[in-house]
Order: sequence, then structure tokens, then C-alpha cells
Amino acid sequence: MTKVLDLFRLDGRVAVVTGGSGNLGSAICRGLAEAGATVVVASRNEEACGAVARQLDAEGGRAVGIPVDLASEESIEALGATVIQRFGHADILVNNAVSKIPGHVERLPLKDWEAAMQVDATGYFRITQLFLNEMLRAGSGNIISISSVLGEVAADPSLYPPLGVEGFRPNYFFIKAGMINFTRFLAATYAERNVRVNCISPGGLEPPSPVANPSRWASRTPMRRLAAVEELRGAVVFLASDASSYVTGHNLVVDGGYLAW
Repeated sequence: MTKVLDLFRLDGRVAVVTGGSGNLGSAICRGLAEAGATVVVASRNEEACGAVARQLDAEGGRAVGIPVDLASEESIEALGATVIQRFGHADILVNNAVSKIPGHVERLPLKDWEAAMQVDATGYFRITQLFLNEMLRAGSGNIISISSVLGEVAADPSLYPPLGVEGFRPNYFFIKAGMINFTRFLAATYAERNVRVNCISPGGLEPPSPVANPSRWASRTPMRRLAAVEELRGAVVFLASDASSYVTGHNLVVDGGYLAW
């Protein structure tokens, strides 16, 4: 029988992380690398994702930076082709990237909304579709999407002065809610084909993550603090590993109790 701590190991597995060079993304990459996975750090900024990969290598992990622009189908397909050519398989996909378009809904230019959806909806769908097909061909796989507590509930506008919640990022609320139910759809559809699909919904994260008023957010949270991005590593590794082998279609909330109130 496998020992319980060994269930969390990811040795021999290849994990692709979109938005992998950012504050949260790099922490996710680090957690997967520490658990033994070979990590593909994917983001638009080739220099940044290469720097994260080199740092993980220096820390004893295995990582490579590969640029991807989720607004471009050609770029997504190039990422997929490079991963399969280099490693032969992709076992884990972490959808972490999201665009940023601050602005109030009543005066947000439609072109800005469409540009965000090209990344957040179409790009998210295409990269999921691409790696899902690779996983179906391989007979197994694992997809994890990083949503948010703001995909579950509306936010308190007082947490986002002076712009208010809509000034924060209207596309964010739209796509994060969609991720949660799309996760359930994929999980129910592909469970019999050995592909697990889950979601993680963080609460407020410490700066430089975009919480407009950290002290107010902390006061609204039962644990009275924000999360360090490193505190998401365990949740990602759990869902990516055999420790969660009977978990699919789940939204794992990591919010210090924010949704409890």
C-alpha cells in the first residue's frame, strides 16, 4: 500500500501552468516542482517565465519557460506542440491566467470587454480543449482552474475604494464564476475517461495581488488576515496528485473563512 505522503508526489508528471510568471502563478509552479513535477511555466512574457523556470531549477526542481498568448490560437497550439514534442505528454494543466481591464460596466468600451474575453473565455477554452484532448489520448489527466471567492459571491464595494467593485475588473467576476461551473461540466463529462477536473477559489491574497484595501479585506475575513500565495501550493498539489484520486468536479475554497460570513 502506498504511504500517504507518497500520494502527494508528482514525480514523472508534466504540469503546464498558465500565468506562471506572476505572483500567484510562480508560487503554484514552485509547489508543483517541489512535489516532483516537471513544470512548464507559461505566460506572455518570455523573459519572465524563463526567469521563474531558472529559479525553480536553481532550487532543485525541473522547469522550463515557454511563452503563450491566450489571445492567440496559434500561440496556444504552439505551446501544446512544444510541450508534447519536448516531453511526450502533459499530465496536469493549471489555468491561472486572467486579463485585467478595470472600468465601470456602464462605460466600459465593448472592444475592451471583447479583448478580455478573447483571453479569459476563448483562450481559456482553447487551451483546456487542447490539453484535454492530449489527456484523453493518454488515458488520464488532471485539469485545475484557479477561480476566486468572487466567482461565488458579489464583493463588498467598500473593499475596493475609490473605484468600487466594477472598477476592480468586471471581467474577473464573470469568468471566475464561469470557471466553477465549466469545471463541473468537464468533470461530469470526462470522469469515466480518467480525467479529473477541479477548481480552487482563493480569497484575498497579500500584495502585490490586487486587493485594493488589504486591511479592510482582512477585517472581513474570520482569520483576520490575507493569504500568502505560498498557502495555495498545498491545495494545488493536493488536487494535482493521487491524494485526491476520488475528487473531481470540486471547487476547493481557500479563503480564511471569507465565505463563511
